Amino acid sequence: MLCNGAALADDNTEDSGDPTEIALLLAGMSYEMSREQLLKDYPEQRVVDFDTDTMMMATYHGHGEAVYVAVKGAPQRVIDVCDSFTGNDKQSHELDEPTREHWQNRVEQLASEGLRILAVADKVVESSESNPYERLRLVGLVGLLDPPRHEVRDSINRCQTAGIRVLMVTGDQPTTGRAIGKAVGIGDDEDAPAMHGSDLQPPDEMSDEHKQQVLDTVVFARVSPEQKLNLVDFYQRRGEPVAMTGDGVNDAPALKKADIGIAMGKRGTDAAKQSADMILQDDSFDTIVAAVEQGRIIFGNIRKSVVFMLCTNVAEILAVTIASLIGSPLPLLPLQILYLNVVTDVFPALGIGRGQSNVMNNSPREPDEAVLTRHLWTAIVAWSVVIASFVMTSLMVALLVLGYADSQAITVSFLTLAFAKLFFVFNLRDPGASLFNNDITRNGWLWSAIGLCVALLMAAVYLPGLSTVLQTVPPSPAGWLLILALSATPAIIGLLAPRIQFHGKPQANANRPDEEKP
Repeated sequence: MLCNGAALADDNTEDSGDPTEIALLLAGMSYEMSREQLLKDYPEQRVVDFDTDTMMMATYHGHGEAVYVAVKGAPQRVIDVCDSFTGNDKQSHELDEPTREHWQNRVEQLASEGLRILAVADKVVESSESNPYERLRLVGLVGLLDPPRHEVRDSINRCQTAGIRVLMVTGDQPTTGRAIGKAVGIGDDEDAPAMHGSDLQPPDEMSDEHKQQVLDTVVFARVSPEQKLNLVDFYQRRGEPVAMTGDGVNDAPALKKADIGIAMGKRGTDAAKQSADMILQDDSFDTIVAAVEQGRIIFGNIRKSVVFMLCTNVAEILAVTIASLIGSPLPLLPLQILYLNVVTDVFPALGIGRGQSNVMNNSPREPDEAVLTRHLWTAIVAWSVVIASFVMTSLMVALLVLGYADSQAITVSFLTLAFAKLFFVFNLRDPGASLFNNDITRNGWLWSAIGLCVALLMAAVYLPGLSTVLQTVPPSPAGWLLILALSATPAIIGLLAPRIQFHGKPQANANRPDEEKP
């Protein structure tokens, strides 16, 4: 209770301080002890803050003519500087080697149960200037149960499915780290060791064997701020994007160096928040996974919308250009082009962005991958040519086979392009998705957008006034059959050719479950 910097809530404030220290105060309350009352009896004279080198903290308190020193810290470090211990008889006894080994075994036993262990010790000295970490009396151990949230294991499984490798970097001792890691699905292998932070060397000093050992390790324990920095640097040198989470002042350097620094919003320090790229308002790992999923969906939706716009609009340009070169009537009139751009471009593109996706079943894309890759540009040009050719085919068939007048034939090509745009969205399904059960067919917003577009296209042909402005003439039944057949053909080609899909790379390489990115 004395070796503590936290404060419990009162009527006007909330709990403040480190969660571990708050837990210690709550434990003291269960024994009807109050830190405020204790400080009246043992007024604080000096505080030696926790240091990552000593792994201990000490406070000095006046106690009559003497000074009482309270110490807490990492069990191994505290036990090493103790020369006595408090027995069950409440008397001090020599801490000989068999007894020291007993305490160390007890630490390992508690840590294997997933408890975070602190050792507490004290002594009485004459001056507050004396060394706090020598000739201490071991009082005992404190085990803190900090169970992971129930959703963490599922979230980590989703990360692993998505090709994201999750590493656990903790200040706890290796046994505790392994137990917690196993509980959340990190390092399920019983024989998988946890690497001690002291074994994490700077990347320049690592041998090939040591580098492989680091790569095979998923739990790192007793890690100092400098060692966290070395770990981030190690993976970045391998060309891997690294996201780092943290909440303390000591985490700030690693948060700053990571590609994505993620600070805790509730218990995070100001230094951590200022160094991070993102701040979690709920301190939940599940929120990180949700952010990854939404980020992938947003990127995919942007890509799909851009591809949709380019394919259909380039097809318009090609069709008009071809008609001009061969001297035929233009397949689209200026106001008809404008009408298509407002109706069949806007609403389907908006609907695409509201669909669900299986993006967390895919491996991560490369960080420098462009929205439009070379593969996509090739696909855009190819599909534009395909759509434009069917639009021109509908115009020629209407003129030469059905014997339509120019205005009626232009209406046929106008509607062919319009419906081709609507059918074309079905070619934008996610990689590896089923033909009839995918993110496009399950998207109710997209179906609503398509329904609205169909109604507006019918109005363009049959609504008096609008049809006059757009210079459209209702097609005959044969004309409608021609429109539906030629507008649906490009979409059918895309559905029956699974390798011809719109993604950053060919479908054969879209999902690589054998490759993991840290």
